Amino acid sequence: MGAVFVDMSMSLDGYIAGPNDSQENPLGDGGERLHEWVFELQSWRERQGLDGGETNRDSEIVVESFETVGAFVMGRRMFDNDDGPWGDDPFEGPWGDDLPFGAPVFILTHHGREPLETYGGTTFHSVTEGIERALERTEEAAGDGDVRISGGADVVRQYVETGLVDEIQLQVVPVLLGDGIRSFEHLGTRPIELERTRIVGSPNVTHLRFRVVNEGATESEDR
Repeated sequence: MGAVFVDMSMSLDGYIAGPNDSQENPLGDGGERLHEWVFELQSWRERQGLDGGETNRDSEIVVESFETVGAFVMGRRMFDNDDGPWGDDPFEGPWGDDLPFGAPVFILTHHGREPLETYGGTTFHSVTEGIERALERTEEAAGDGDVRISGGADVVRQYVETGLVDEIQLQVVPVLLGDGIRSFEHLGTRPIELERTRIVGSPNVTHLRFRVVNEGATESEDR
């Protein structure tokens, strides 16, 4: 069994999306700035079926963040931002037709639906029994691979708070959003200890990786 990890971009003041997020504006006002560092990288463009792009340490880290992943978990709103029937327009919202996963994705939702098969090895599965059951199913699908908790913020918070995350990788972007959705709000009063395992800096982003050493979390090898 691999590691369970979180990987997300955030502003220097701790936001993963700007204010006024909506279906039409899923990253909120100014939130697109948090992901600009990745758009021209060769490794990201390749996942979108595009040629060219920059090859540098940032590009290598993007490769790392996907190559060991056997399955993903995400919240329903991050999946499609829509309350309509599963499959009517499943990629409305954040993803469009560009799916970067290439592995099974398990969606935390209150409404069970049949699996939705797409291209490139991505099948979306609904899970209605909560975060622990979602993780069990995701780990089964991942096999020896890692599980990536993709978000949104509340899903990440729940997994971190309950001690189910082994590693956290943050891509800290040099911008202050001032408002929006914070990464780790309302975690409670119990301290969650982290061990820093890597820092990689570039002009566009600083990559921070931590091992969760809190009681209840599973230690993993530094990947």
